[in-house]
Amino acid sequence: MNYAYPDVLVSTADVAAMLHDTKNIRIIESNEDVLLYSTGHIPGAVRIDWVNDLQDQTVRDYIGKEQFAELCSEKGITNETTVIFYGDKSNWWACYALWVFKLYGHTNCKIMDGGRAKWIAENRDLTKAIPVYERTQYTPTERNMNIRALLPQVLQHTQAHGAMVDVRSPQEYSGETLHMPDYPQEGALRGGHIPGASSMPWSRAVKEDATFKSADELHALYVEGLGLNPNNETIAYCRIGERSSHTWFVLTYLLGFTNVKNYDGSWTEWGNVVGLPIEKGNG
Repeated sequence: MNYAYPDVLVSTADVAAMLHDTKNIRIIESNEDVLLYSTGHIPGAVRIDWVNDLQDQTVRDYIGKEQFAELCSEKGITNETTVIFYGDKSNWWACYALWVFKLYGHTNCKIMDGGRAKWIAENRDLTKAIPVYERTQYTPTERNMNIRALLPQVLQHTQAHGAMVDVRSPQEYSGETLHMPDYPQEGALRGGHIPGASSMPWSRAVKEDATFKSADELHALYVEGLGLNPNNETIAYCRIGERSSHTWFVLTYLLGFTNVKNYDGSWTEWGNVVGLPIEKGNG
């Protein structure tokens, strides 16, 4: 089988051939490691920081639509610009940035398959030069809440025994740890998982070279393995919505699921709310 939307992925070779088309294309690097961009990036790529650029600094939420429009205008992005995301961690943060762009209805979004790791492994050009583009006038739109799940929706979903995927590590899922291996504790007071959620770590969707697995392999993981129905509502979550945006991308664009939501409140919300049920263990 083929990917449901193969055009959403762009190869490193195709990106290399697009570098001079700065009028129609904007390449965006988004990493967990905020220092990586300054050590060298794809020529012409701009950086979007998932904390400082995409997060509201006074409310636990994303920036508003006017702030998003300002961010795009400042980066030289129009509503028609094709935006290509890439980054570290097998594009987990690139998918997070793409999800926020989709939250605000940006149409033309793609992922460079393999991310930073593949670009560097192929000895392609890197630069430390910071590009400056002519400012645009981006027109803001309302949030597309069809791809986002808030706590009340998640509660209803669990009560209805809807499909839910916990994409964290097995240790986080079982409640053995409150955070990823080698990461600091990030505020959850209880360990475990949302009742009824299935475990499928996000990283199982990618190969060793950081590219996505084939459609057949992904189908075996999510449809055959977890029993997910592509036509039913599915909610993915992790700790703050970053890893689950990667799984949201896989289910939505590579497997063609029609109704996937990212619960960005994730475990740092659920694991702290008084009275919410928690399951522990691996099954």
